[in-house]
Amino acid sequence: MKKIIFIIVLLVFQVKLNAQTVPANPIDTNYYRVVTTNAGDLIGKILSQDEREVLLETKDLRKLYIPQYTIKAIVLINSNDFNAKGVYVGEDKFATRYFLTTNGLPIKKGEHYIQWNFFGPDLQFGLGNNLGVGIMTTWIGCPIIASFKKSFELGSRAQLAIGGLAGTGSWLAPTSFGVLPFGSLSFGDRKRNIAFSGGYGAFSLEGDVSGRPMTSVAGMAKISSKLSFVFDSFILLPSGQSDPYGYYQPLVALVVPGLRWHQSEGKAVQFGFGGATVDGELFPLPMIQWYRSF
Repeated sequence: MKKIIFIIVLLVFQVKLNAQTVPANPIDTNYYRVVTTNAGDLIGKILSQDEREVLLETKDLRKLYIPQYTIKAIVLINSNDFNAKGVYVGEDKFATRYFLTTNGLPIKKGEHYIQWNFFGPDLQFGLGNNLGVGIMTTWIGCPIIASFKKSFELGSRAQLAIGGLAGTGSWLAPTSFGVLPFGSLSFGDRKRNIAFSGGYGAFSLEGDVSGRPMTSVAGMAKISSKLSFVFDSFILLPSGQSDPYGYYQPLVALVVPGLRWHQSEGKAVQFGFGGATVDGELFPLPMIQWYRSF
């Protein structure tokens, strides 16, 4: 009898010991961005979730139950997505583009967008392997310009892109065409970056060919979850020769600072307060553009 009691005591003691050494379920301390169809973006820690709903704790300790059918995506947030004050800033969805020029950052695979301008649409497609292609035109379909860009990672915060544009006068000027090979070196990420670009544009009008070197300095910075500062420039350097019609080709520079307002996931509008100078004469050039992902 004593042996039986002794064995039972040992078994009970072993069960208690094993129960004490079983680790508790780890607590998820990460922050997530929950993209919803009716409440926009919600930021917080996920306390629990099932097939019906997600329980989210915001930074001000509010607890929100979010129905699963209203959730479009749940994205893990990195610590550097917050600013020094602890406010969520996040990436700029359209960080690869300024007003006119681009940088070394690639469009992510499967992410496509259209940039609406007053003169017409510009469509860009992310095909993967750091390769993007696009097509732009005017409302009358002249000219039609195709583009491509291949990006290379030079480091954690440096990128190089090579690409080109090729266009035709289409139905209005079928014998006219132009090409612009370019390279772009950029530093930064999808929250803030600066880019230095250069290329050579050549075009043909009625069989006469002319060309000019081009350069650009541009940059952007996400300053809040809804706002980005954008700066762009586009400079046609004097060629030292006349165009096919005998006119001197002067320095032409376009400078556009502006703001990009992120309306919601995949939607933005940007305003440019720029100007252009042609051979020393200054002209105001306001701009407005709309971005839409698809």
